[in-house]
Amino acid sequence: MSDKFKVLCLFLVIAVIVMAVINLNTGFLSLQLTDFLGKSTDSQIAEIRVNRVLVMLLAGISIPTSGFLMQEYFQNPLAGPDILGITSVASLCVAFYIFFSHNILLPEFLQNSFLSLAAIAGSLLLMLSLLSLSKKFQDKSYLIIFGFLVSAFAGAIVSLLQFYAENQSLKNYILWSFGANNMVSRNQIYVLSALITGGLIICFTTIKPLIGNSLGTSYAQSLGVNMNRLKIYIIAASSLLSASVTAFLGPILFIGIIVPHFCRLIYNPSRLWQQWVLNMFLGMLMMLLFSVIAEKTQIPLNVISSVFGIPVILVMLLKQNKV
Repeated sequence: MSDKFKVLCLFLVIAVIVMAVINLNTGFLSLQLTDFLGKSTDSQIAEIRVNRVLVMLLAGISIPTSGFLMQEYFQNPLAGPDILGITSVASLCVAFYIFFSHNILLPEFLQNSFLSLAAIAGSLLLMLSLLSLSKKFQDKSYLIIFGFLVSAFAGAIVSLLQFYAENQSLKNYILWSFGANNMVSRNQIYVLSALITGGLIICFTTIKPLIGNSLGTSYAQSLGVNMNRLKIYIIAASSLLSASVTAFLGPILFIGIIVPHFCRLIYNPSRLWQQWVLNMFLGMLMMLLFSVIAEKTQIPLNVISSVFGIPVILVMLLKQNKV
């Protein structure tokens, strides 16, 4: 482990802690330390802010990790967590739930839970479909084409549902798609943590094979890397990580593409273990920063990530074109 990597990690850890503290102190009310530690009139607001920080940390870990896996497996710096269509299918399932459940009377906390459950169920269904089809898709590009077709089909169905939807249902879906980091409860954070932990465990098993994969398929196989097993693990890990965040926060765009790109710029791209760690630290820092901006400006989280991410991706495309 090089000194440069240690310095980078130390800097990012300090920056994450500072940004988390800023996040806890960002809002309409000024809170005291006792509001976070004990029971007071503003303890409920303090709990909401703590939940906001926790969910941003979890999103900052999972989304860049999912993008990192996709980019390393497909050897494409523009590959993101939604390349397999997982995010699109989660959005489709949420749309079905919002547009067809308005006549069902449920408590608000159950509505949020069922909404998240619908997104997770749809994403896991697509993940199982991808796993069953992965044996037939020997070429990696077929997976990308399949994901593109799924995303296009899901987008078409969502557009159709929006066309015939009632005003309130349409408004609820649009608000979900913007990304709501203040609506996640502590129990939902526990569920989100369990799903992300499962995805990270699978990710841990893929890093070493991905090092061989980066040297070429033939070379990886000569080292004993089981490419079919690697493909299954990559699909499972990326699906769990991206679907869980989409279910609870809505689609957070471009973070899974730009964070791995920045990490490759600041440290050796061939060091995948270190790259994974940097992706998680930088992802947490970026999500906390976006959360502060969202609270200060009242602009939806997804809009902020898009405004930041689109120019970065455009620069990446222009840079690749020059090469």
